[in-house]
Amino acid sequence: VANFYFLIIFLVQLMIDTPTSPITSGLPLFFVITVTAIKQGYEDWLRHNSDNEVNGAPVYVVRSGGLVKTRSKNIRVGDIVRIAKDEIFPADLVLLSSDRLDGSCHVTTASLDGETNLKVCTCICIMLLWVSKCFWVVVTFSFDQRRKKFVKSLKLLKIINFLKEIILFCFAGVAIYTGMETKMALNYKSKSQKRSAVEKSMNTFLIIYLIILISEAIISTILKYTWEAEEKWDEPWYNQKTEHQRNSSKVFYGILRFISDFLAFLVLYNFIIPISLYVTVEMQKFLGSFFIGWDLDLYHEESGQKAQVNTSDLNEELGQVEYVFTDKTGTLTENEMQFRECSINGIKYQEINGRLNIIFLQIKEHNLFFKAVSLCHTVQISNVQTDGIGDGPWQSNFAPSQLEYYASSPDEKALVEAAARIGIVFVGNSEETMEVKTLGKLERYKLLHILEFDSDRRRMSVIVQAPSGEKLLFAKGAESSILPKCVGGEIEKTRIHVDEFALKGLRTLCMAYKQLTSKEYEEIDRRLFEARTALQQREEKLADVFQFIEKDLILLGATAVEDRLQDRVRETIEALRMAGIKVWVLTGDKHETAVSVSLSCGHFHRTMNILELINQKSDSELFSLWIITEDHVIQHGLVVDGTSLSLALREHEKLFMEVCRNCSAVLCCRMAPLQKAKVIRLIKISPEKPITLAVGDGANDVSMIQEAHVGIGIMGKEGRQAARNSDYAIARFKFLSKLLFVHGHYYYIRIATLVQYFFYKNVCFITPQFLYQFYCLFSQQTLYDSVYLTLYNICFTSLPILIYSLLEQHIDPHVLQSKPTLYRDISKNRQLSIKTFLYWTILGFSHAFIFFFGSYFLIGKDISLLGNGQMFGNWTFGTLVFTVMVITVTVKMALETHFWTWINHLVTWGSIVFYFIFSLFYGGILWPFLGSQNMYFVFIQLLSSGSAWFAIIIMVVTCLFLDIVKKVFDRQLHPTNTEKAQVTIFYIQYLFKLKVCNSE
Repeated sequence: VANFYFLIIFLVQLMIDTPTSPITSGLPLFFVITVTAIKQGYEDWLRHNSDNEVNGAPVYVVRSGGLVKTRSKNIRVGDIVRIAKDEIFPADLVLLSSDRLDGSCHVTTASLDGETNLKVCTCICIMLLWVSKCFWVVVTFSFDQRRKKFVKSLKLLKIINFLKEIILFCFAGVAIYTGMETKMALNYKSKSQKRSAVEKSMNTFLIIYLIILISEAIISTILKYTWEAEEKWDEPWYNQKTEHQRNSSKVFYGILRFISDFLAFLVLYNFIIPISLYVTVEMQKFLGSFFIGWDLDLYHEESGQKAQVNTSDLNEELGQVEYVFTDKTGTLTENEMQFRECSINGIKYQEINGRLNIIFLQIKEHNLFFKAVSLCHTVQISNVQTDGIGDGPWQSNFAPSQLEYYASSPDEKALVEAAARIGIVFVGNSEETMEVKTLGKLERYKLLHILEFDSDRRRMSVIVQAPSGEKLLFAKGAESSILPKCVGGEIEKTRIHVDEFALKGLRTLCMAYKQLTSKEYEEIDRRLFEARTALQQREEKLADVFQFIEKDLILLGATAVEDRLQDRVRETIEALRMAGIKVWVLTGDKHETAVSVSLSCGHFHRTMNILELINQKSDSELFSLWIITEDHVIQHGLVVDGTSLSLALREHEKLFMEVCRNCSAVLCCRMAPLQKAKVIRLIKISPEKPITLAVGDGANDVSMIQEAHVGIGIMGKEGRQAARNSDYAIARFKFLSKLLFVHGHYYYIRIATLVQYFFYKNVCFITPQFLYQFYCLFSQQTLYDSVYLTLYNICFTSLPILIYSLLEQHIDPHVLQSKPTLYRDISKNRQLSIKTFLYWTILGFSHAFIFFFGSYFLIGKDISLLGNGQMFGNWTFGTLVFTVMVITVTVKMALETHFWTWINHLVTWGSIVFYFIFSLFYGGILWPFLGSQNMYFVFIQLLSSGSAWFAIIIMVVTCLFLDIVKKVFDRQLHPTNTEKAQVTIFYIQYLFKLKVCNSE
């Protein structure tokens, strides 16, 4: 909008006779557009390179009967793709074959959701014959409306022969969705242009100043014609009308003249709109963004990753955040489980320094407990040498670092590793057996059945046959699903221990077993076979059989593992809360896991009243929560799942948002990616219009990162989708505190001052031009030379504010990070409020009046300014006003500066010196390439007058004195927290220096 306005002004100058040259508008406009294009082009080039890394990754596909190397962007639907170990899937694939005999493979979805645990995928059983028979298998999917899931069917088609070795490497899959049709891409939102609150304020101020400009132009035009209404001024002797003008229609000619004069005044005053503001803001954002990447406090040594800025347009928005929405897995946590405690037969044990204080594994309950841990799982093990592991009790070589475990659940992996440290080491499995070393003795258990985990039962079980021949059922699951099924063991003691573990934020599982007789096993085997081979309602029948099997259990104990948080997560969340920022956790994890992590990371306090909106079926529960949250005496925390959220947003959106706003912390679990984005959008469009920030590390977080005002990507161990699509990328969640409290605080203060200062100095610049028209019969005579008009914003006053906006530190960064409450001083865009804007505007007008009338009263009728009795002329008067203005606005910038470096001194005082040197050369030499030189010898003549020097000093001091007095009174009567901290730091530094001097 601003650039379009300046383009119109430039075209007006080209079309009509205006008092200033078109160069005065055209040159700055060209400079602004060029700098903006370079900056935007550089950022787009960086994104293009990042995209090429993904799209150009090498992959192997089957083409023309052979294996061909190509780029991932060239994959088409129907291509057979070969994926080796640790490679990334370039498209959505259906598993056709793997190098395992059972046709299974293990994949990690870290690049999608940040979870590093493995998921087991198994190819269609008939595909195991595919290599020898060379058939296509066409998989079609239909949606079962009743069961709410997809059902697949198979067709065999004859295909051409190709080398069998193609699919025998690791993994072969057929591409079913590519590009923007992949599941990951469909969860993306179209990326909208993000605009900061400062930019919106700038546009508002621009409209206000545009109104001022139009008002001044209209007033000047009306007053001109009012003046010319007198007969003596209608056609003065020095400005006679032409014959064409006399013969033209008075009405038509009058309208044409009015429009022409209005446009001429518009051009004359257009410098009140600071075109250089936009190029300075672009440069400040672009250059200032490098400081984030250079900050060593944001550098992660372990991964060698530094902070990245993908969009520099939002730097100042980091200082305005009111809501933080964060993912859990991989963002708050490392997704690495560590075994901490356990309860066996009612006795609690704790692991310290990798050792559990259990001495007697010979005790049956202890032995059976860890046998259950080592056998009841779906952990896979790499093919490494296992001899010597677990050969002696409680030795360091029990550590499973010599074994590489892979698990579909990080909990299972942590438990198996803990059992290995005790001396019961899981060393491998096949389709029918599981091998365990107990104190060095190898035992083989026959794996009879696996009762897979599901979210309804919340437990899993295995049925094995021990070396002695007895058949055992081992069950593992949440306490709410295991304890009700138990009829023996220390149930009440274990329940108490589980509650204690949960209070510590640990993830708990209960272990139980059951010894099966031959008759019982035969009945179980028969029922499982019938359920698994059922053609209809298979899942329902399996669920019934599982319920029949998993009953009358003997409780063995409980385990407690810790989902290790990232460093300083608790401190960071607490700091955000102190800064007045509300933290919401949006995760796809199940309810219990999410609540456990929220408690351990400090998102929920123990004293907080936790409200739950889980599996909501009616509206009454939501209304009751609203009534509870109206009590503001205690803090409330809200837990809501995806299903309840959908219902609440569909029918009671405003009520639900009111409940959320009354809560200090909100946890949303079982959330789909687009649901995360929708929650953020609801907060964005709420009446308060708060600034939101989203943090995530996986591709499922991209939608909410793009939806929030500011998107932060965590560069985790796996995956870069979130980092690539974010505005900023950091290695760890803890870096968020410095990014907001230090960089965000600095960026906002710098750019807020920059914006206000630019409008101030342009009011100072153009108001004398408006006042001057009252003394030249509104003849559109310019007060300043055209060179001064062009260079005022580009050269004379641009560098001090640019350096200020890059280097200013109004308070020490360590103080900002240690006192998060200082962040509240800049919230709600306070530095760009209407009150502050009016102060700077009135200050500019008052200074402009002092410049103009101070110079007028000095020069108007005084003939003693020059020794030869000559009076100053028009250009000398304008140059005097311009000189006072340049000095005043530059010193004003110096008064706003708190952090002085040699660069600040150079550009501040250097700008004044440069103005004087330039004016001396410009007016002291007759330049041959200039058609007319109105300023010849004017500046030298001005400086030769002692009265002029005295007047300059008096006017500069008068302008700034009132501003200084106002600042002093504000600091004494209404100091902000930041100003109080500045005074405290000053006294501490003063006392320290005084102590050093006394010691010397």
